[in-house]
Amino acid sequence: MANCNAPSSVGPVPFKDVCGEMPVPVPSPKESGDADTTSASPSPAMRRLCCYQGTWVPKLFLPGVLAIQQGFTPRRGDVVIASPHKCGTTWLKALAFATMARGAHPPAAAHAEHPLLRLNPHDCVPLMDTLFAAGSGSKMDSLPSPRLMATHLHHALLPASITENHGCKIIYICRDPKDMLVSLWHFIRELIPDLSFSDMFEHACQGISYSGPIWDHVLGYWNASKASPEKVLFLMYEDMLRNPVDNTRKLARFVGQPFSPAEEEEGVAMDIVRLCSFKKLKSLRVNKNAGSTRLMFSNDKFFRKGEAGDWVNHMTQDMARRLDTIVEEKLRGSGLSFA
Repeated sequence: MANCNAPSSVGPVPFKDVCGEMPVPVPSPKESGDADTTSASPSPAMRRLCCYQGTWVPKLFLPGVLAIQQGFTPRRGDVVIASPHKCGTTWLKALAFATMARGAHPPAAAHAEHPLLRLNPHDCVPLMDTLFAAGSGSKMDSLPSPRLMATHLHHALLPASITENHGCKIIYICRDPKDMLVSLWHFIRELIPDLSFSDMFEHACQGISYSGPIWDHVLGYWNASKASPEKVLFLMYEDMLRNPVDNTRKLARFVGQPFSPAEEEEGVAMDIVRLCSFKKLKSLRVNKNAGSTRLMFSNDKFFRKGEAGDWVNHMTQDMARRLDTIVEEKLRGSGLSFA
């Protein structure tokens, strides 16, 4: 087990190496939460969602939301990766882990024992929503500092212990909502095979979707990043694809571990990008293993295409314009745009 007094330069350790397999929440016949602030989705197609404090969350994770709000206390140096569903979370987890843990685990190709070569990124960086929903939030206490964790919660749902704590930082990633919906649809059909894309699209336009309303999710973190740029780093998936090395440098500076001149000369940022590339991660045996599952999703389901613009294969131009119009109207005046 890792030493809890390890220096911060060592970075985080894989969750699975310290705590074992990620616990899986057990569905309850009775939903948690205050009846006045929680309501189920009106559609059978989205029956796994409920509305809590104006946001749409999976019913299975609602107990976790409450537990995080009521009992999570960050440590100084903690880093939270936040994102809507299917917006590059797996890739960002890998990049952040490789960047922060590079002292203990150099990313160069010669180091074949790097955790990301034997573990899925989700085994390295735990999803708080799942962990707390399973009643296992205390497992976080076993991780040495600095800890790296993730959430799909809206900024408005995060407790003040995170949002008002300058010792805890947030790295946020989002993507074009059209591509997010397409990726989410492919993913969710593992659970709801009869879910049509048109149904999911219609609900998303009404704000009803995983991480919905998507515009509120994005705006919450965008506004927080504008108000406190030293605390919230706002990234866009499309920009990450275009400039992965520069964005990895930005991430390293943000978490207080900038690349040294020697590391720059050695090309460490590029080594991290190569190690964490979609092609590399998808090719690994651990990420091809259909028997390794979390919440009924096998590891290979986290690696579909990893590209921008796939929405053109699923949406008509009218559908695309409709969603673009809704999103741009919601973002009007914020300084943020997906156009």
